[in-house]
Amino acid sequence: MNLLAFDTSTEAMSIAVSRGDALWQHNGAGGAATSATLIPAILTLMAQAGLAFTDLDVIAFGRGPGSFTGLRTACSVAQGLALGAENSAGVPLRVLPIDTLLAVAEEARHQHGTRQVVAMLDARMDEIYCAIYDFDSSTSWMDVLPALVKPEAVPCESGWAYAGNTLSAYSARLPTGLPHFTALPTATALLRLAPALMAAGQAVRADDALPRYIRDKVASTTVEREAEREAAKIPPMPAP
Repeated sequence: MNLLAFDTSTEAMSIAVSRGDALWQHNGAGGAATSATLIPAILTLMAQAGLAFTDLDVIAFGRGPGSFTGLRTACSVAQGLALGAENSAGVPLRVLPIDTLLAVAEEARHQHGTRQVVAMLDARMDEIYCAIYDFDSSTSWMDVLPALVKPEAVPCESGWAYAGNTLSAYSARLPTGLPHFTALPTATALLRLAPALMAAGQAVRADDALPRYIRDKVASTTVEREAEREAAKIPPMPAP
């Protein structure tokens, strides 16, 4: 299969192209720079692989949860490239949105062999994106839908492992007793997941591909911020 995959949901940008068994990949800085660097990096990898976009079987991208800007960037780039890559019958290329937490779990399995994973990504604002994945004997991930939780509320079960990018920020507040592996939703993890997800019918038309947002609000209004400041004020001491 010929596949293109990329993820810009975190502080890192990850891109990979596969042509049969051959692999080309690029990792760089994410964040604000992604909107300017993602497409040029994709074009470079595609040229190195000797592929045109019409040669691809699917474009996979990390759909979230994660950075709102990063998710919108990845989704819009995947849609635009797919819509511009019609096959000989005039049918646009299909798009495969993949959960970023599933990619974290797959990266932990690939790198460390763990098969039961509590996948976590830093959601900022003192919260964590979290989902539970169990890699069964048929080599597919069984999962629980992602949630947004406080670090202290992350599930903890004997025999499981934590994986993600939350250790440095929340190590003192996460439940203790489980191994913790650093892992990000890499494009190569998306490539490994893609064939099974495509076989399960999860590739969609470009205009049906959407980011997955877990948090529906990232900023307070002026009125809300003022109310928070007032609530945080220390009341005056009572008169003696």
